Amino acid sequence: MRKILTLGLAIVLTLTVVTPAFAQSSTVHVVQPGENLFRIGLRYGVTVDALVRANALGNANYVWVGQRLIIPLGNASDPGSPSSRIHVVRRGENLYRIALKYGLSYHTLAAANGIVNPNHVYVGQRLRIPGGGSSPAPEPPSPSPTGGRWIDIDLSAQRLTAYVGGTAVNSTTVSTGLPSTPTPTGDYRIYVKYTADSMSGPGYYLPNVPYVMYFYRGYSIHGTYWHSNFGRPMSHGCVNLPTPEARWLFNWASVGTLVRIHY
Repeated sequence: MRKILTLGLAIVLTLTVVTPAFAQSSTVHVVQPGENLFRIGLRYGVTVDALVRANALGNANYVWVGQRLIIPLGNASDPGSPSSRIHVVRRGENLYRIALKYGLSYHTLAAANGIVNPNHVYVGQRLRIPGGGSSPAPEPPSPSPTGGRWIDIDLSAQRLTAYVGGTAVNSTTVSTGLPSTPTPTGDYRIYVKYTADSMSGPGYYLPNVPYVMYFYRGYSIHGTYWHSNFGRPMSHGCVNLPTPEARWLFNWASVGTLVRIHY
């Protein structure tokens, strides 16, 4: 007798859930009194357009206190990949110079960031540096200003010094960014000042931060009432000063004052 072998076929249904591209690389911000999309974007280094798209907002000029906003933080297609890095475009840079710094062709860099016109990048734009690029070559130090008021922030020493030309007029220990939230290096200018401002981010909300001077996007120099561990990194990227020192610096520096940050 011939045995007949019957093969049963199991049908497996796979359900694919499609989530928004930003869901894998985002955080949530709760809108606080006095905030708008522009100021929220400054704090997180994202554009108003990116916030509008991430939250499907119909009116970019309208948010309400308590509203929960999704903050897209990076390239969700490759979140946190160790083979890629982020470069923030600075004044005077173009795609060719940035690519050269990392040992890449500008065609490769443009393709990695979906840039159609390689002649157009803007200050503050976040570019993904694909794997295979080398570490950036160190840039020569900028010469010290020979006149006028300027602020030097030494991240290695955790010290801020106010200068007039080459003469130091005040100096204090500070707390700058932690390794996971570093303070940006380079030359910047104070672009707005507030005697008090509320600050928030992932896991924190600080109302009425005193003597705030923004120098780059959401990064600022300001007074500090929530810790006194000056001389060691403590912040989310801002430069924390003792409040009396922040008051003195706020009254001394004006909008446009040079801020030089280095190791």
